Amino acid sequence: MKRVSTVIVKRRLVTVFLFGMLVFGIIILRLGYVQFVSGKELSNLADESWSRDILFEPERGRIVDKNGVIMGENITAPSIVIIPRQVKNKQETAKNLAHILQISETRALEYVTKKSSTVDIRPEGKKISKEQEEAIRSLNMPGIYLAKDSKRHYPFGHHLAHVLGFTGIDNQGLMGLELYHDELLKGKKGRLSYYSDAKGGKIEKHADVYQPPTDGLDLKTTIDSRIQEIMERELDLAEAKYNPDGAIAIAVNPNDGSVLGMASRPTFHPEAYQQVDPEVYGRNLPIWMTFEPGSTFKIITLAASLEENLIDLKKDTYHDQGFVKVGGSRLRCWKSGGHGSQTFLEVVENSCNPGFVHLGQLLGPDKLFSYINKFGFGSKTGIDLQGEGTGILFKRENIGPVELATTSFGQGVSVTPIQQVMAVSAAINGGYLYEPYVAKAWLDPQTGKEVKTYKPVLKERVISDKTSKEVRQALESVVANGTGRPAYVDGYRVGGKTGTAQKVGRDGRYMANNHIVSFIGFAPSDNPEIVVYVAIDNPKGTVQFGGVVAAPIVGQIIEDSLSILGVERRKDGLEKKTQWPDIPKVKVPDFRGKRLDELVTDLTNLALEVEGEGEIILDQSPEAGVMVEQGSTIRLYVSDK
Repeated sequence: MKRVSTVIVKRRLVTVFLFGMLVFGIIILRLGYVQFVSGKELSNLADESWSRDILFEPERGRIVDKNGVIMGENITAPSIVIIPRQVKNKQETAKNLAHILQISETRALEYVTKKSSTVDIRPEGKKISKEQEEAIRSLNMPGIYLAKDSKRHYPFGHHLAHVLGFTGIDNQGLMGLELYHDELLKGKKGRLSYYSDAKGGKIEKHADVYQPPTDGLDLKTTIDSRIQEIMERELDLAEAKYNPDGAIAIAVNPNDGSVLGMASRPTFHPEAYQQVDPEVYGRNLPIWMTFEPGSTFKIITLAASLEENLIDLKKDTYHDQGFVKVGGSRLRCWKSGGHGSQTFLEVVENSCNPGFVHLGQLLGPDKLFSYINKFGFGSKTGIDLQGEGTGILFKRENIGPVELATTSFGQGVSVTPIQQVMAVSAAINGGYLYEPYVAKAWLDPQTGKEVKTYKPVLKERVISDKTSKEVRQALESVVANGTGRPAYVDGYRVGGKTGTAQKVGRDGRYMANNHIVSFIGFAPSDNPEIVVYVAIDNPKGTVQFGGVVAAPIVGQIIEDSLSILGVERRKDGLEKKTQWPDIPKVKVPDFRGKRLDELVTDLTNLALEVEGEGEIILDQSPEAGVMVEQGSTIRLYVSDK
């Protein structure tokens, strides 16, 4: 038998010892690494493996008008969350859920048996009704939870729908302000964390961890809900009267670009947007649609001509024979036979196309299109709403004599309504082109204090104050003496311009008897506080002229808006020029202090309505001196004292 030497044995022992020490050292290093380097990460992974979360939705921020009136808010509507492993009687639970949510038992059973830590029932289990909530609570089913949730509510219904937009089932903004400002409106989710065993059952020894949701900020807008309601009312009336293909209205403060109101037809209810064609809710016409503006665009040509000192409105004249020949084309005036010899102020009052062609020729293509670009046409205004259009202008190399001529009176170019409003605002506010905006400030939902405020953005100054004043005076004359007379409002100095634009069909040709008629007006004309633009697309059963259809609507919106804004009526300004078939208005007499039996001689063309008891007139409405339609009712307040 071979004997192993002592030396060999010692060597083997040393080798085994060293090998053992090496393995032990590796284990120690690994344990140290796990403990001190990877410990936190592994601990988090363990927590994730054993912990379960129930998410809680934050309250979405409200949307309010400039005066704090709520236009978009949340109403409580909890959502159902299922933890399948905690459901004890799955068949009975599925049957109960099916009955409450009006779904099939088969589908409900799929939810309660699903191999997942938590399950949502979509869409039936999201934002359930009060009755469904009470039914779920009364049954107290294991594994069925009610997570705090809410759904969006718009108190004004279909009014302002395209501006406000709407949210989806998960309270995410999908359109309008809801989408554009979604990040600050939506807030951050909260959660309830608990530990569960391998089967998903709750481990009672470990305390639950609750992290509350952070509610979204409230959005304060520039919208005045009172003006918005006036605009919506007038568009409703226009729809009923003219059955148009569409209609839009915009109101802004010309002094800072803040949007006071914006409406369009057809419209929809934000809480039921799924019930209408996507083309209805997906297109905010006042900022999206592009069309030939027609004569409202003449304001730009007028402003450019005055800024370049090319004409004197009262001294310089133009003879209109009813048409003008340009580059082989015959461009007509709307009045057959023309207006004859006119001052350029009368050219503006009469909206004479040949006269504006002459102004365009005086300016030349470079200067005219330079001003058009300076006034913001051809590019987005930058309004804080999704889907804004840019419009279409002629490229410089394609501008010939005809293109220059038609552009000067608003044909052949394509603009958006919001571009038109901001350009005219710049023309009458002293020459300042502002960026339109709807978001005014962000408010803390708990305290109501402003945490962020938006300031007006001035893009550039496009004309001088002197030119702007001349433009205002000319446009006031349009309303008093010219094509804009139907927009005249007694007691308020109103300026404005009509527009009647032919529509282009799919074949690229102008359509017959199919126009977009419009009017843009502002008041008071010497110190404008509001600009209102209304466009009616293809009104039926009427003469399709802006002065006939759109001007009276704008006049009514301006009158009612200035009244609620507290702007007092005045007796200065231009008097309306009466033309056939106009019936002259009459001035309201001063009845105060008189006796009822003394009024026989004052009843001509007026109706009286007496309130109170007695014979002595203490007050009246309207007040003395106001011009009213013949046959109008004057309310008299009487007493014995």
